[in-house]
Amino acid sequence: MSEYLTTSEVAELLRIKERKVYDLASSGVLPCNKAIGKLLFPRDQIEAWLASHAEHVVEPLITRANVFLGSHDPLLEWALRESRSSLAMLFDGSHDGIVRFRDREGVAAGIHIHDEKTKSWNVAATQRYCAQTPVVLIEWAMRQRGLILRAEHAARVASLNDVVGLNFVPRQAEAGAQLLLAQLLKQENIDIAAITSVEAVRSENDVAGAVSAGNADVGFGLACVAKTFNLHFVPLTEERFDILVDRQAYFNEPLQALWQFCQTDRFAERAELLSGYDISNLGRVHFNSQTQAL
Repeated sequence: MSEYLTTSEVAELLRIKERKVYDLASSGVLPCNKAIGKLLFPRDQIEAWLASHAEHVVEPLITRANVFLGSHDPLLEWALRESRSSLAMLFDGSHDGIVRFRDREGVAAGIHIHDEKTKSWNVAATQRYCAQTPVVLIEWAMRQRGLILRAEHAARVASLNDVVGLNFVPRQAEAGAQLLLAQLLKQENIDIAAITSVEAVRSENDVAGAVSAGNADVGFGLACVAKTFNLHFVPLTEERFDILVDRQAYFNEPLQALWQFCQTDRFAERAELLSGYDISNLGRVHFNSQTQAL
């Protein structure tokens, strides 16, 4: 007799569905180990747990839609498609994503929200919006962000101060990029009213698209997007893009398909090709609502 039980064996023993076993394991209710992408349950611990919970009725857990929310990231969008994760995408900014995630409209959200007080990324926002939610904040990548402009303006733009007098394409007010831009302008003592802005756009690609089409002279965007649109790029800062994950959904097939794909050489090669990414800490946990911020 094996000292470990499989997910199906635990489901049969407890007379519940395998999905419920994953939920109980991911929330820390059932003792388990993970090996080669599979969950293994120590038989003696499961039997002890069953004995101690003989009269315990497990309440049904609230399920989430298989939707990836939050800020747009070109590498993430590509990986979600190529991994065949079956996750739908609704990318409309970090703030929109974290609010929708809090309201259980998706299983994960990509965010890049810088906190001025702590000088850190994403943890403060996670604690503020999801303090009572079983979540894990996992690093996706460090990304280069700066000014995107056409080659004709390259000689005159080397910093934020040089943007004054040019037509600037902003993001929507609640986007992580726009919030970060406001912080950088404040650091440089630049009045945002001094910048001539055209109509705001709602994605990283839209920023580059507006510049490329001549609808704006400059925008605040990602190095990888500038490269894709063959535009000039002036680096200003590096930001950390994290993924906020529902812990109950982490072990489910859609997110597992994404994580496993991200371990492949093909994924690493794509990140290098896009440029502006550092994925050396991909998967690092920065916050776990069951423990403390790391």
